[in-house]
Amino acid sequence: MDFLRRCHEYNLSRFELPTSNEYTIPCEASENGSPAAQSGPCQSDLVSMAAQRQAKIERYRQRKDLEARLSDVRRAVDSGQADDEVTRDFYLLNVRRWIAVCLEEIESIDQEVEILQKMDGLKQGASKQPAQPARPPMKPFILTKDAVQAKVFGAGYPSLATMTVDDWYDQHKKRGALPDQGVPKRVVLEEDTDAKEKEEQDKERKVENDDEETLLTARNWDEYKESHRRGYGNRHNMG
Repeated sequence: MDFLRRCHEYNLSRFELPTSNEYTIPCEASENGSPAAQSGPCQSDLVSMAAQRQAKIERYRQRKDLEARLSDVRRAVDSGQADDEVTRDFYLLNVRRWIAVCLEEIESIDQEVEILQKMDGLKQGASKQPAQPARPPMKPFILTKDAVQAKVFGAGYPSLATMTVDDWYDQHKKRGALPDQGVPKRVVLEEDTDAKEKEEQDKERKVENDDEETLLTARNWDEYKESHRRGYGNRHNMG
């Protein structure tokens, strides 16, 4: 601030000295002196924010112009061909550039201070609020349907067994619902072979006893085989 104050007194540049309360002026205060909680900024705040924004844009343009001019003058000074007037402009441009940098830095600091003050106020307001009473724990409840079902089927596990494995096997064996697992197929084949042999023996016995019905059936079958060759009956779709 001392640097800006001296530059302002010597009229080295046209600018307004920043005040300490530039960014912390509240719209209205409550009865105890603290800023009142509002839903949005007041009209004076909006005007002040617009003016600050316009001033910031103007300072940015001036700074860019100063840096461009300073770059041109610096080349002349560094080359050693600058006279006293050019050298004087070089130092004045340097001072004005640092004035613009200081104003931007002070504005940023004031904004950070305002943010920190608001955060501190929010924390204090939250600490002053009364603590909510602890809610009593909820008691567990059981539906009537679930309670009845638990009595029938058990408390979280299936019902107990009503018969042993042997009883189940005997019951299904009586119903004939058991698969043929473990039953050897040789017994079934032997039974089929015995039935065919028995049938052949009955035929031979009837032929030996000159059974008319058996002889007539055999004779008709022999005549049929003589008049019909093998595969003669079904010739459909065969060339």
